[in-house]
Amino acid sequence: MPADSAPPAPARGAAPRTDPHPAPPATGPGQAAGYRAVFRVAEFPAVFAAHLMSVLGVVVAEISLTVLVYRATGSSLMSALTFALGFLPYALGGTLLAGTADRYPARRVLVTCDLVCAACAAAMVWPGTPVVGILVLRCAMAFVAPLFQGARSASLADVLGSGETFVLGRSLLRMVAQSAQLTGFGLGGLLLTVLAPREAVALTAAGFLASALLLRLGTRSRPARAGAARHSPLRGLRAVFGHRRLRVLTLLCWVPSVFAVVPEALLTPYADGIGAGTVTLGVLMCALPAGTIAGELWAGSALTPRTRARITAPLAAVSLLPYLAYALRPGPVVVAAALVLAGLAHAHALGIDRMYVDTVPGALRGRAMTLLSSGVMTFQGVGMALAGAAAELFPAPAVVAGSALLGTLVVLLLLAELRARASPVARAEE
Repeated sequence: MPADSAPPAPARGAAPRTDPHPAPPATGPGQAAGYRAVFRVAEFPAVFAAHLMSVLGVVVAEISLTVLVYRATGSSLMSALTFALGFLPYALGGTLLAGTADRYPARRVLVTCDLVCAACAAAMVWPGTPVVGILVLRCAMAFVAPLFQGARSASLADVLGSGETFVLGRSLLRMVAQSAQLTGFGLGGLLLTVLAPREAVALTAAGFLASALLLRLGTRSRPARAGAARHSPLRGLRAVFGHRRLRVLTLLCWVPSVFAVVPEALLTPYADGIGAGTVTLGVLMCALPAGTIAGELWAGSALTPRTRARITAPLAAVSLLPYLAYALRPGPVVVAAALVLAGLAHAHALGIDRMYVDTVPGALRGRAMTLLSSGVMTFQGVGMALAGAAAELFPAPAVVAGSALLGTLVVLLLLAELRARASPVARAEE
């Protein structure tokens, strides 16, 4: 989450609405706006800071709750389940709550989701909360997460416009999430050396409250999307997937996630198989997010919109190919290089974002973005589960290389379908 650069048309018989704080004009295709242009938009610093607060809160919660449940039960299974519950409710929440992102004003939805998560985290802090209650509260936080992400992405287009500034703003938020993998878990581990797990979870509640406050005071209220209330959730789903080009773009974000997570899912058994220590494993775990951040920074700051559009399909087509190196059972240096290269190729996400926001109808933007985020998380969970099951039958290097080959074929088919659904003008610009 037809072109969407203009605001939705007013209802028949109503006077046209004027925006007293219009979003910045879209950057021309031959101009490189850079990330500084995003921070010059008055509301974006608050959106960025709120995202940072909530992401850090989630990371601290994941570590703290895992430790808390393990200490309370002594069960590795229960500890792992606590972490997995951050993924499982995404599909259900994204499907049932998708229409809410358009039916109500975005700021109200975002602040409400933050307050719900803050209340859940606060309830976890209470010493009398049993382990079962903690798991239920963890599910509740994950259940509303796709609604929050979808509403935020949709409202980001209102704040920044649906042009290149939106693409760069979404890229910045994505890089924050990637950076959390590099620093967040280390920060959480450090906190647990001076705080009890329940005390650390209290910081999660504070993070969500800070996010809610920033969004409430730092962004302005906008009405619900025109025509969204007339659509039932099921009708909205049919509208999203009934649009052929939008359906292909959605699948292009969802399906490759199944294959992209395989190397990370099997990194620990692979490192053990080649005799790598824990320090080497930590470096390898940082390689993919580091490459992803570097790739997005390069594409967002050094390339023009037209150049990014031209490299989107080629980068998407080769994004999984570095993992074919696993077939040779390489050492840590080659594995790290493959992970970094795969991360760099993720720069194609900026081009996909632009195509997505240009394609999705304005009245469906919230539910489309909610479905998009929930689908990505769900497919990542499926990919991790399938990778683990396949590794029980085949060597980990073969599983990674095989998934890279199969995933590349799937991406090529989706890209061919996407090109077939493109307008003649869009094909001429490629």
